[in-house]
Amino acid sequence: MLREWKTAGQPDEEELKERLKAAEKKLEVYQLQMKEHRLPVLVLVEGWGAAGKGSLIGKVIRSIDPRFFRVAAMADPGEEEKRRPFLYRYMARIPQEGKFEFLDAGWLDETVKDRFYGRLNEREYGRRVESIRRFERQLVDNGYLVLKLFLHISRKEQKKRLDHLMEDRDTRWRVSSWDRDQNEHYEACEELFDRCLTDTASAGAPWYLVDAKDRKWAQLQIMEALCGGLEVALQNCRGAVPLLQNIFPLVKMPLLAEVNLNHSLPEAEYREELKRLQRHLGELHNRLYRKKVPVIIVYEGWDAAGKGGNIKRLTGALDPRGYEVHPIASPEPGEKARHYLWRFWTRLPKTGHIAIFDRSWYGRVMVERLEGFCSENEWRRAYNEINEFERELYDWGAVIIKFWVQIDKDTQLARFHERENTPEKRWKITDEDWRNREKWDQYETAVNEMLQKTSTEYAPWHILPSADKKYARIQALKIVIRELEKALD
Repeated sequence: MLREWKTAGQPDEEELKERLKAAEKKLEVYQLQMKEHRLPVLVLVEGWGAAGKGSLIGKVIRSIDPRFFRVAAMADPGEEEKRRPFLYRYMARIPQEGKFEFLDAGWLDETVKDRFYGRLNEREYGRRVESIRRFERQLVDNGYLVLKLFLHISRKEQKKRLDHLMEDRDTRWRVSSWDRDQNEHYEACEELFDRCLTDTASAGAPWYLVDAKDRKWAQLQIMEALCGGLEVALQNCRGAVPLLQNIFPLVKMPLLAEVNLNHSLPEAEYREELKRLQRHLGELHNRLYRKKVPVIIVYEGWDAAGKGGNIKRLTGALDPRGYEVHPIASPEPGEKARHYLWRFWTRLPKTGHIAIFDRSWYGRVMVERLEGFCSENEWRRAYNEINEFERELYDWGAVIIKFWVQIDKDTQLARFHERENTPEKRWKITDEDWRNREKWDQYETAVNEMLQKTSTEYAPWHILPSADKKYARIQALKIVIRELEKALD
């Protein structure tokens, strides 16, 4: 891709000036339309060291209202970021609807650098590329414009610029060892860039190669690519997206109506088991931290099924410094204005830590589906997106444990009445709980479909019969212990 690329002829000075002026005017118009149509735009500016990424971003944003954009220079990941999935810091930077996010270097540069320095073998590189392609496709499918630019200069031009920067002590800091290694091993790096560009190009997020030898010419190429991308994206705004076939192996799940709820546990046995299992789980938590294994535990279930009490007994065994419980409610405005998985990506644990989600990303295919908070195309597409998200976490090394806490309709009604009649529990019952109860059959249909389509071999669902809360708590502890032991062994 890079080696065969032939640059378009650079126009003369007069034409360059006219086209730049026209592109600036277009961009002024498009940014208002972008705001109106709530189009989020992620601009990735990659390229050779000293190709002028930062200065060119600075020139482009002069034509944009400063309230509409952010710029991030993506340096090497810090120690905290290294303890998260590879895509974590990029997903955290995606823009809100109607805004731009410019990234000065990103996932291409990081991948090529890791490959060059031997931090990625061939198999890991293939997995990384697959992650990038899914990440970009999910953004595009969810209404983002992803514009990817690669600034190309020759070895001779790069050396001239690096030498110029090194001559001045005020600019010397801008030259990294990676920049120098690129120039010294230009052909090897060109081969790596070329392969990664080819492997991560797609119809929805193609690469634009920019001849960056002349800065004004480079600015025009970027401006015209941005305007062209905005024009197409605004025409296609929020159209339906083809559904993808699931490629991940699934575990067969029973229907909720088939789950046996006639389980119970005597109080004395419960107390004894609880004490034993919590002690064991506490020991495992110490080993998790030492071996830096991340754990993600998801709780979904009917209102009043006992999720809160179940979580309380689980966390009672854990070091409070090593876990966090995330109660998930309706998205805040800033969360609603981004990809629906963004608020879960940003809550992922560090390696060695545990994140417990009291409700989760599965709201997309339950409450958002049934209450009309997303389109049918969006919730149908979400099954595959969720499987991909969880695969990303699994490949990172996370243990993923998902619980559906199951009760029947009569048990729920009895618990609702108990809450209403108990002053210290009354806060737990809301009008929304009663409204959801009226849609029990619809929710049951949605949950059954969710369980069938998202119970993968790497992240299966576990159904907890919870007519007896004590029984459900003990079962959850046993499952968590079993899964952690498998991961640690």
